[in-house]
Amino acid sequence: MDRIRWGMIGCGSVAEMKSGPAFNKVPHSQLMAVMRRDEALLKEYALRHQVPQTFTNALELIHHPSIDAIYIATPPDVHEAYAIEAMRANKFVYVEKPMATTVLACEHMQQVANEVNGKLTIAHYRRQLPPFLKVKELLDQGAIGKISEVQIIMHKKAAPKTYYENNWRVNKARSGGGLFYDLAPHQLDLVFYFFGKALNYHGSASNVSDLYLVEDTVKGEIQMENGIQFYGDWCFAIDERAQEQDVFLIKGTAGYIEFSVFGHTITIERNNKKEIIQFDAPLHNQQNLIEKVVTFFLGKGENPCSAADALQSMRVMEAFVYGHKK
Repeated sequence: MDRIRWGMIGCGSVAEMKSGPAFNKVPHSQLMAVMRRDEALLKEYALRHQVPQTFTNALELIHHPSIDAIYIATPPDVHEAYAIEAMRANKFVYVEKPMATTVLACEHMQQVANEVNGKLTIAHYRRQLPPFLKVKELLDQGAIGKISEVQIIMHKKAAPKTYYENNWRVNKARSGGGLFYDLAPHQLDLVFYFFGKALNYHGSASNVSDLYLVEDTVKGEIQMENGIQFYGDWCFAIDERAQEQDVFLIKGTAGYIEFSVFGHTITIERNNKKEIIQFDAPLHNQQNLIEKVVTFFLGKGENPCSAADALQSMRVMEAFVYGHKK
């Protein structure tokens, strides 16, 4: 095999720019087919992105002999079923975050991957974006000394109630939870990418706005195996008069690093001097990770984000929302 021929299930907003076009820009990779139930939107996407084959049935795409790998770009409720179907069909699988709606579903996906000796990668693509690679480099160099504490604060104002009507992101059956389940996977994955495994964790969640039926406020703590303490505070319904925040703060004995997981700037303070590094926004957020996924699927590199990697975030998220302790 000298290239990966991709079939993509789902062609909504994520696939428009963040991921879809990148499959044809990465070496040894080609987007051959796309699936969506709405045939009119499907044809428009295929024409716009010059995708040669279209399907309105996911199973037909998965089992098509000209497809080597399946990219699942759907809401999380069908990740488990499509991933398992694809792996049992001897296809490689690249699946959007969150990996699935529950830890149990994620563990089932991992189990099947092990059973069939399949290749399964999760789209935690921010770990391969330049700002976060730079943060990793600084941490590995000990730029701010020994790390003692990590904080994430995400405070957002609620949208009008009509925004949430029929929005899968606040439908527990489809997303696994509320907006926390949509955004926190990016943030928590970086915690584990930077600092390793969790020793124990606990949290709590509530609904303070009554705009939908799932949590809009989450708090949690993690004690990492290396002794670093993590604190997280998410609220997607802050008071209209309050200031929104999107902060990832790493405190060390010789300074701190601060950035937004959804921004393009990092701030480093050390020796009483502050440095701000600005990065250009990527055209396709997932391209760097997809390049590593293709290399892995071709047998020439390691898995850039395994099921085991993604399960760390899922277990913590589930514990925070349901009040479990580990």
